[in-house]
Amino acid sequence: TYAPKLILLDISDINCIQDVAKEILTCYGCVDILINNASMKVKGAVQSISLELDKKIMDANYFGPITLTKAILPNMISRRTGHIVLINSIQGKIGIPFRAAYAASKHAAVGFFDCLRAEMEEFDISVSTVSPAFICSYHRQPAPGNWEASIWK
Repeated sequence: TYAPKLILLDISDINCIQDVAKEILTCYGCVDILINNASMKVKGAVQSISLELDKKIMDANYFGPITLTKAILPNMISRRTGHIVLINSIQGKIGIPFRAAYAASKHAAVGFFDCLRAEMEEFDISVSTVSPAFICSYHRQPAPGNWEASIWK
């Protein structure tokens, strides 16, 4: 039995993920189940959302989960056991107006984890993708015309 340990991680900060994964593996020795459940979204017309915000959403929803997964994966492969779960979104399967960056990041994540599932079969590592319909999450109401402030976390 291990005492719980709180480890803070900003999944959109790709540069710190490797260090956090090392800290987790040093503390516990392994990860049996990795659940990727962080997300960021914004609502707005494509022409109203900055490319910088598109990149932040892609970092949080695509590069963050795959970076963390790649950091934990060698340990699972060496033990030939583990389960990786991606909590994604139905928008990873269908596009919805005013959610282009979010849907694109979720489509990319589905593609990556589908490929990973096939590759990990030989190592007895399970990879699951859960794509719920719309959920209510924390939201900051933006000032008029300020799309960057309309990020959902």
